[in-house]
Amino acid sequence: MAATKTASRKAASSGAGKQSERASKAKGDGKPGPSAQHPVDAIKLLKADHKEVKTWFKEYEKLDAKGDKQALADKICLALTVHAQIEEEIFYPAARPAVDDDALFDEAEVEHGSAKQLIAEIQAMKAGDRLFDAKVIVLGEYIDHHVGEEEEEMFPEARDSDLDLKALGVQLAARKAELMAAAGK
Repeated sequence: MAATKTASRKAASSGAGKQSERASKAKGDGKPGPSAQHPVDAIKLLKADHKEVKTWFKEYEKLDAKGDKQALADKICLALTVHAQIEEEIFYPAARPAVDDDALFDEAEVEHGSAKQLIAEIQAMKAGDRLFDAKVIVLGEYIDHHVGEEEEEMFPEARDSDLDLKALGVQLAARKAELMAAAGK
C-alpha cells in the first residue's frame, strides 16, 4: 500500500508540473502562473471555493430583482460545476486510496450527481419562474450538507494521509483556471 501511495504521489507531482507548465504557456509569457510560484494546498483551495459559494447563497436570499437573482444563480451554478469537476477529476481519485474510506467517496459522488441534476434544472429556468428560488435555496442547503461532510470527515483524513496536497493544489488550480477560461470567466 505504501508503494501505491508513493506512486500516486509521484504521478500527482508529475501531472501537476505538466499542468502548471501548460498554464504558463497559455498565459504566453513563459513564466509560471501564480499557483506554480506559490502553490496552495488542495484542501485550502477547495475550502476557499466552499466559503465563496456559501457567501453567494447568502447573498442570493437577500436579492429581490430577477436580473440580479439570475446573474448570481448563473455564477453559483458555474462555480459549483467547475468545483465538482476538479474534485471528481483530480482530488477524489488521488485522495480515495490515501484515505481508504470508499463509503465516504461513494457518498460524495452520489451527492455530486444530485447537485448536478438540480444545477441543470436551475440552468433550464429563468429567475421569476415558479420554483426557481426554491431550487436555488435547496441547492444551497444541499451543498451546505455536502461541504460539511467534506470539511469534517474527508479533508481531515486527507490531511492526515501522505498525499502531496501542494502538488494536488497546483493541479486543481490549473484545471480550475482551464475550465473557467473555457466558460469565458
